[in-house]
Amino acid sequence: MNSTLELIAPSRPIHRQRSASQPSVGTRSWVSTLIKSPLLVLTLGLGLVICSWAQAAQAQGQEAQIRKNLMERIPQFPKIEEVTRAPMTGLFEVRVEGDEIYYTDAEGNFLIQGSLIDTKTRRNITEERVDKLTAVDFQGLPFKDSITLVHGSGKRQLAIFEDPNCGYCKRFEKDLQKIDNLTIHLFLYPVLGQDSIAKAKTIWCSKDKGKSWTDWMQKESLPNASSSLSGNCDTQALQRIVEFGRKHKINGTPTLITLDGTRVPGAINANQIERLLTEGKF
Repeated sequence: MNSTLELIAPSRPIHRQRSASQPSVGTRSWVSTLIKSPLLVLTLGLGLVICSWAQAAQAQGQEAQIRKNLMERIPQFPKIEEVTRAPMTGLFEVRVEGDEIYYTDAEGNFLIQGSLIDTKTRRNITEERVDKLTAVDFQGLPFKDSITLVHGSGKRQLAIFEDPNCGYCKRFEKDLQKIDNLTIHLFLYPVLGQDSIAKAKTIWCSKDKGKSWTDWMQKESLPNASSSLSGNCDTQALQRIVEFGRKHKINGTPTLITLDGTRVPGAINANQIERLLTEGKF
C-alpha cells in the first residue's frame, strides 16, 4: 500500500456561491450604464426641482391662508410683514411691526403671543429671533455725532444712547466708570422732554463735551449755557441722533450696542457690562 497521499483535482471547476445581495457582473454593468445615462440624470434633476417647487407652492399657500384668516378674523391686527416656519413642527412665526413676534398654526386658527423655548438646548428661540431683528450695525452708527470717552487703552468699544435727565442712566454711569480699557461712543438721546433737549445742547456745544457730560451725570454740574451755546454750534447732530434712534426703535435709555450689533436696553451693573464685553452676554 502506497503511503503517499495524492491530491485528486476535480474534474470540473468549483464555483463560489454568490451572495443574494451581491449583484452579478451583468447587473453591475447595467447599473453603471444607467447611472451614466444623461436621461436618468436629467430625470432625477427634474424630480428634485419639481419637489422643491411643490414644497415652495405649499409654503406660499399656507402663508396666504394664514394672512387671510388672521386679517379677516382680527381686523385690528397689525400689518403682517413676514410669515415663516418656526422650529417647532406645525408652527409658523408671524412677524409684525418690525420685531414683534407671534406664532400660529398652518391655517391661522390659533394665535400665540409669548416665548418659544427649546427645552433640549434651553434656548429662548423667540428672544434670539428678536435680538437678531433688532441688531444694529455697529459700523453704521453715526459716530460723527457722538461724544468719545476713553478709559485706559480703549481697546474695547461700546456705543450708548443716553438722556441727560435719565435717572437709570446716572446710575449706569457710576458702574461704567469701573470698566477699564474701553472706548465709549456716547450718543446724546434727549427723548424725555424739552429740558433734556436743552441740557443736551449745552453739553454738545461745550468746549469739552466729554467732561461736560461726566460732570453732569456724576455731579449734576453743567457749564454756563450762554457761553456753551455761543458761536457756531451745530445742534442738528442731536436731531439726527434722535431720528436714527427712532428708526431703529431705540425706545429707552440707556441702550447699549456692542460691536456685533447686540442691543441691550436698561441699566446693567459693572459685572454685567464686563461680561457683555468679554462674552457677548451678561
